[in-house]
Amino acid sequence: MNAGEQLSLWGLVSSASLLVQLVMGLLLLASLISWVMIIQRGLYLGHAKRSMVKFERNFWSGGDLNTLFLDGNAASQQRDIDGVESIFRAGFAEFTRLRQQGKANNPEAVMEGSERAMRVALSREQERVEMNLPFLASVGSVSPYIGLFGTVWGIMNSFRGLATMHQATIAAVAPGISEALVATAMGLFAAIPAVLAYNRYAAKAESLLAGYETFAEEFSAILHRKVHAS
Repeated sequence: MNAGEQLSLWGLVSSASLLVQLVMGLLLLASLISWVMIIQRGLYLGHAKRSMVKFERNFWSGGDLNTLFLDGNAASQQRDIDGVESIFRAGFAEFTRLRQQGKANNPEAVMEGSERAMRVALSREQERVEMNLPFLASVGSVSPYIGLFGTVWGIMNSFRGLATMHQATIAAVAPGISEALVATAMGLFAAIPAVLAYNRYAAKAESLLAGYETFAEEFSAILHRKVHAS
């Protein structure tokens, strides 16, 4: 391998020690998984936001709640019900079930059951919204250190190799140091997109969950007036 090939990116990777290659492979795998999760999270959060806006527009249009619930039953045959609609359906289904069981004379029991059902649904939606975010945070925080470990190991090997040489020159250690620095570069390559995506998606998730909680409180107030009016 000539000097130009040795200092090319593939040449540096292929000539690195086994441990440094393992570090590079691990960082490359983490980067690929991160990009899959970044794309998947971006699509899901965008869908969740659009679904919330659409459902709340229908909800606050003044239509009958029973009709809205039955429309959801029909739609559930074609798509998954999630987001704020899932919270509405959980609360309204429990509200209707308790009233049909003859607990209309006990409004507090009806409201307690409905609110408990909405809290459970909200907890499930929180898990969906925040899915994969911990992995992105871990990649963003750990990848630079893994890359630095590979760099330190590669530089140690380069300096150990100097002990067998009669004359130490920059040309002798440059390939070893260069291949070691590739590990640091790969660590940053994996970490930077993961950190940026985590910060952006965490803010979006917090905004969505705040919207879910607000809707649950407003819907609970509507059910409270409905059960006391009846």
